[in-house]
Amino acid sequence: MGSPSDIKKGAVLIQNGELWIVTEFQHVNPGKGAAFVRTRIKNAKTGKTLEATYKTSESVEFADLEYHGMSYLYHEATGYVFMDTKSYEQYTMADEDVGDQAKYLREGLEVLISVHEGTPVAMQLPKKMTFAITETMPAVKGDTASGNVTKEAKTDGGFMVQVPLFVNQGDQVVINTDTGEYVERAK
Repeated sequence: MGSPSDIKKGAVLIQNGELWIVTEFQHVNPGKGAAFVRTRIKNAKTGKTLEATYKTSESVEFADLEYHGMSYLYHEATGYVFMDTKSYEQYTMADEDVGDQAKYLREGLEVLISVHEGTPVAMQLPKKMTFAITETMPAVKGDTASGNVTKEAKTDGGFMVQVPLFVNQGDQVVINTDTGEYVERAK
């Protein structure tokens, strides 16, 4: 048993005997009343998602997990294949388990995989990753008159991200993998 304050993205909870993976969370401390944690959780078996709220005075049951540092190898018909960097054992995660995080995967990327009873249930990416900009519109003189203006850019990972106007094609940018937002130009 644990406190809802310990809930974070990728945590695995046990509710009604089933595993639920936290996909989003928000700690809320209202001016009046008790603090609580608002979450979006996904069933590890069925893929069904729910929104759940936990008061900080309650207790939640966290699944007993092992965490393995793994290297992403490749994608095949059954899912994404990872190799444990210590035992060299290979694990496959289904497409729906990896979900939206798949766009960040690159061959050889080191990730942290949560394993429950020999089955991988959740993946944690590095918080920040560097990508090259492959396509974007050039900035036009005078565009910055309205303040903090962004434009859409395509990365070498194949996904779109909003970047500041000064970012050009070929630039390396740092992306926050939790939010999918631009952080800074890579040094």
